[in-house]
Amino acid sequence: MDEMEVRARQRAALRRSAIIVVAYNSSDLLSRNLGAVSTQAPESLVVVVDNSTDELEQRRMRNLTRSRGWDLVAPLSNIGFGGGMNRGMEYARAKGATILVLLNPDATISRQDLGNLLIVVAESPMTMVSPLMTNTYGTVVADGTTLCLGDGTMRSRRSKRPIPPGGTSYWISGACLVLSTELLDLVGGFDERYFLYWEDVDLCTRVLEVGGELRVVRDSLATHDEGATHATPDQGMRAKSDTYYYYNVRNRLLYAALQLERAEQRRWAATSAAAAREIVLRGGKRQLLNSRSSLRAAWAGTRDGLHLLRQVRRGESPAEGVPLIREDSDNGGTGESSKASKNSRAGESRDAGWPEGPEGPEGPAGAASTQSPDSPESP
Repeated sequence: MDEMEVRARQRAALRRSAIIVVAYNSSDLLSRNLGAVSTQAPESLVVVVDNSTDELEQRRMRNLTRSRGWDLVAPLSNIGFGGGMNRGMEYARAKGATILVLLNPDATISRQDLGNLLIVVAESPMTMVSPLMTNTYGTVVADGTTLCLGDGTMRSRRSKRPIPPGGTSYWISGACLVLSTELLDLVGGFDERYFLYWEDVDLCTRVLEVGGELRVVRDSLATHDEGATHATPDQGMRAKSDTYYYYNVRNRLLYAALQLERAEQRRWAATSAAAAREIVLRGGKRQLLNSRSSLRAAWAGTRDGLHLLRQVRRGESPAEGVPLIREDSDNGGTGESSKASKNSRAGESRDAGWPEGPEGPEGPAGAASTQSPDSPESP
């Protein structure tokens, strides 16, 4: 295929596509990142779902989208990443889009690389794809990740750590995903209960369950400036926010509750304390010198995750379509409650200082870390 034919196919796919971004207090990021993407791909419909609850930021977003010619969807409250993407995809479909590009506000991709992804999906609508993700320094941060179902640990393509017994699943980064509306009809979109983090892992699991394929298109690159949305400015760029720690810890256990068998759930619960510590250490040890709030967030995430796990095992699954939002935090101004942590203090472990598992105290002794140190971007 010659270059002119490739460009023609890219243009055709771009005309069928919509670029969807969920924003939260990120008008400056969108102006820089999405602005660059949309300038290079003017054929694509651009849909911004603004989850911001601050009136000034909402006004900025209205002005930005109007000036750029982007379509704005403004929910009445912060409905989370998955909920926002679902609203954006629904809107884009109504406008005629058949290929959906799900992009983080802190991610950028060139026209050529985006076009390559679109061609793959146009020719194989049962395939959901992502590019090779790098950070701003050119280091690969997401290249497809193996999820070890036996203990909840993960392995990157470069990892040399052995895979534990129990089987595996696979997921690709939600920072930039491309899928067809045909595949979306089968999987039903994101599970909005996660609110933030792990919803891409869950979506990938369901794509595989319906017979779809996941693929990293390694000749396409995108840049993910993760620090722009996860970092805590006063503690250095490596440090993450308490929101990051809480939802990553809790939703690991929510995923186990919704997707795994009872034996696997038990093993994931047994490693929950080690998993929480590993997630906190992604932000570096320096942050712990200034504040212990990250530890408190991880503890709360473990407590609430184990409570949700027990709840699902009793046959009381949380209602679908209702985001489970942290009760003791405003979560960036939502002021809403998940009710996941009510009456759960009875589940705290006196010995380890961490909540007990769904069937009694399950300490971290001998538990493996839930994330390989050399693995790419975590959920």
